[in-house]
Amino acid sequence: MTGGSDTISVTMTPAQAGWRLDRALAEALPTLSRERLKKLVKEGRLARPDGSALRDPATKVKGDETFALSVPAPEPHHAAPQDIPLVIAYEDEHLLVVDKPAGLVVHPAAGNRDGTLVNALLHHCVGQLSGIGGVARPGIVHRIDKDTSGLLVVAKTDVAHEGLARQFAAHSIDRRYLAVASGDILKSEGTVDAPLARSTQNRKKMAVVEDGRGKRAVTHWTRLAPLKDATLVECRLETGRTHQVRVHMASIGHPLVGDPVYGRTRKAHRTLLKELGFGRQALHAARLGFTHPVTKDRLSFDSALPSDMAALVENLGV
Repeated sequence: MTGGSDTISVTMTPAQAGWRLDRALAEALPTLSRERLKKLVKEGRLARPDGSALRDPATKVKGDETFALSVPAPEPHHAAPQDIPLVIAYEDEHLLVVDKPAGLVVHPAAGNRDGTLVNALLHHCVGQLSGIGGVARPGIVHRIDKDTSGLLVVAKTDVAHEGLARQFAAHSIDRRYLAVASGDILKSEGTVDAPLARSTQNRKKMAVVEDGRGKRAVTHWTRLAPLKDATLVECRLETGRTHQVRVHMASIGHPLVGDPVYGRTRKAHRTLLKELGFGRQALHAARLGFTHPVTKDRLSFDSALPSDMAALVENLGV
């Protein structure tokens, strides 16, 4: 632990008589999630006035009771803060929305131990992270591929993290991507409903599977504009699986332009991509909408195409 702990006095009201202890605590302390409070109670950090610990979060509240809750200072995250420039589309005390550039990895992992979005957020949010699961870390509830640009939401607090995670699990987040797909798409719209799982041939790739291994994945696409041997499309995610848009568009014969994993670059595009220095999949997370987990306001954000993808669309225009 770092910096000891804070002791918070919590008084239960007569109206809470008969409630579970963890429920009453969650109402009294809205910045801490119910799961976090359960854990603290089980650790013996909630004391009665006589100093004895109350360890069962299912205990029924009597009302007109006062407890002392010891909340330990969050442990430091294992990643180091780094001063990496960020484009912040929105920020408050609970969360922030980042417009991620292509080339920035979201989370430290093998091969990318630093220089990630998490490192940047630890620097940007210094002193603002209340401790998610007891660790001073940004709450990453969804990710964007390294070479995909666009919007993602990050939690600062435990309760915001839990609330956002529930929305992602319920598929109530509005996520829309702009993509340049290879080939001429003649239909105005369509849906790909095909389960995804790790490829058995290459563990770094995802694949459409029909053997029961996959997780349900649904992408709704709309044709926006015809391009030279390509099509600008909007893809709305009903689910959010790894590489979902890339795999789904490739599965219907229209892999994303520039995608080094799921598509082969057409001759018609190869020279142009080289001239533009465009070395990634043409995919941008353009819209993100969700209900604020604390204020309950509905928020929606839009991000314009970054300059590299805008140049690609312009040069492919018919």
